[in-house]
Amino acid sequence: MAGRAKRRILDGLREPEAIGFPGERSDRLQRPPIRNQMSVMQDTISTQRSGAIHASRALAGAKPKSSHIEHHRTHRSGWLRAAVLGANDGIVSTASLLLGVAAAHATRTSILLAGASGLVAGAMAMAAGEYVSVSSQADTERADLAQERKGLEDDHEAERTELAEIYERRGLEPALAREVANQLMAHDALAAHARDELGISEALRARPFEAALASAASFTAGAIIPLLTAVAVTEAVVPAVAGVSLVSLASLGGLAARAGGARITVGALRVLLWGSVAMGLTAAVGSYFG
Repeated sequence: MAGRAKRRILDGLREPEAIGFPGERSDRLQRPPIRNQMSVMQDTISTQRSGAIHASRALAGAKPKSSHIEHHRTHRSGWLRAAVLGANDGIVSTASLLLGVAAAHATRTSILLAGASGLVAGAMAMAAGEYVSVSSQADTERADLAQERKGLEDDHEAERTELAEIYERRGLEPALAREVANQLMAHDALAAHARDELGISEALRARPFEAALASAASFTAGAIIPLLTAVAVTEAVVPAVAGVSLVSLASLGGLAARAGGARITVGALRVLLWGSVAMGLTAAVGSYFG
């Protein structure tokens, strides 16, 4: 009897939560272990801290770190267009000029003089033309921005509604479109309207001086190739200039296509085709009249 009583007392000390009234479930079955409760509490606190950190970063304007990085090429469109056009024009126009004069059986001095004159005249013409063209675009952008700035000063609410309607047409719900318009206009109203209403952004904004310099430099770089070929070759000037120029055009087209994200073969063939037509026609005219 004493042994049984002692065993009962020891069992009660080991599992005190199992003792209960008859017909009731024990607390051990109803409640999770204390260690599990502490783990849940720690996870909750960690989640709340993480949420607070992200919220504070968002309010502070901090950008979340991400491993997803995209390299777009839109920012290259301004100078890339001017550079490709200038180099292509330099090769084609100078080579065609050399071939036309050479096909007319002119002297070596006349051929080189024509090539050098074409290089200088072409570079200046490209720079002036590009500057005037891009300046006209810049003038239009400035006029549109001035009109938009005046609209914001005269009727800010109407401009806000106009911006919200733009976002609705792009697929946002009316309430969300209104909220986006409110936040963007609170940050920079003119920039929001310039970008989303007028299509003017910093990456695509007209820059006359940059375009003019790029055109002149690229034209000179392209024109120097056939001119140096004519200087280096004393005989068979026509096939030498034509061959080097066509290879240069194909290489230029491929590089431009790669920089723009297009297929290299298509870009090379496109430039090669029109360069061949231009040089062939000029040589034919020089041969006929010479």
